[in-house]
Amino acid sequence: MITVVTLVLLAGVLGFAVVRPGGLPEAVAAVPAAVIVVATGLVPWRDALRELAHLGPTVGFLAAVLLLAYLADRAGVFRYAGAVAARWSRGSPRRLLGIVFVIASVVTAALSLDATVVLLTPVVFATASTLAVRPKPHVYACNHLANSASLLLPVSNLTNLLAMSAAGLSFVAFAGLMVLPWLAVIAVEYVILRRFFADDLGTPAHPGEVDRPDPPRFALVVLGLTLAGFAVAGPVGVHPAWVALIGALALAVREKEPVGTLLRRANPGFCLFVLALGVVVLAVSRGGVGSLVDRLAPRQAGLVGLLVMAGLAAVLANLVNNLPATLMLLPAAAHSPGLVLAVLLGANIGPNLTYVGSLATLLWRQILHGRGHPPVTGEFLRLGLITVPACLLAGVAGLWLSLRVSGL
Repeated sequence: MITVVTLVLLAGVLGFAVVRPGGLPEAVAAVPAAVIVVATGLVPWRDALRELAHLGPTVGFLAAVLLLAYLADRAGVFRYAGAVAARWSRGSPRRLLGIVFVIASVVTAALSLDATVVLLTPVVFATASTLAVRPKPHVYACNHLANSASLLLPVSNLTNLLAMSAAGLSFVAFAGLMVLPWLAVIAVEYVILRRFFADDLGTPAHPGEVDRPDPPRFALVVLGLTLAGFAVAGPVGVHPAWVALIGALALAVREKEPVGTLLRRANPGFCLFVLALGVVVLAVSRGGVGSLVDRLAPRQAGLVGLLVMAGLAAVLANLVNNLPATLMLLPAAAHSPGLVLAVLLGANIGPNLTYVGSLATLLWRQILHGRGHPPVTGEFLRLGLITVPACLLAGVAGLWLSLRVSGL
């Protein structure tokens, strides 16, 4: 009965986050659900406080990165990226796809998957329209890379932030282990998407006049320094959230953004949702689901163990969303950095299979509906069935090699 109750609460929280009736923030359902599990004793209040304290720095980092991405957009970083893509593509759909892959991979890695979905996808739409090419391959690339290209850095995805803490890895060590899986997964995505959308990419090139905006030099320098700050913050005992906040404040002063706008763009409602969701997932993990996950999770980080853990994370991500899946699996993987990173492979790549795999995919779907180009469900699923298994295999192989070279 306890398992049923906690699963119903989790389903309700995630369902509300998907639908968001009346545009209400996700926390409207998540906070009452967290209160229920504490009030009924499913999670003792002391354990709930410990969970909130554990998630607090990560959520603070998330708020700072969301703000940083918004201010980068205000400074013209994404408009400039779109102009560069249009100019370098010379009207070729195939060349544009390759450029979008590079830009989306970099944006996802440096500014998080939300920046790629919310800020880059509309720019890619506009760029495709300017060049009179079919937008589908390029906007699908934004969605797939928002998930699968979020493997490289701890800042790329909220799941990564949670995993870095669980694995006890530094920023540099995390990136060093994930660079090979990241490159392998992006390469597989590119080959498959180029073949899958061959008809759309086979249309003639339409070179035309495009704007040549001045590069936002100040914003680009700030972003570069912020990324460098992430790498050096850990060894000197500074939480990377402070580095992200300093970068955001530098841009905010330059752009003269009002304080009220900054607070809204840090998305406190979503941050509160993540905190409350952590308490609800803790209740689920203490029931039968947690026991089942613990029995299924491998204990050794060999090639087979990495494959099993990544596959388990991918399945869970498509059943309950990738954030709860990560929270459920990290305790079972925390004894091994390799298994923790395998969880990320499944939790970040797996959501390309179904709409419910990640909140970013759901948001991308809403953006396409708003643009009058809704994704076709059958086509989305077919592409996911091809890319997800292939990317998981490539990513796990890359991670296994990285672990062998590093001696972990």
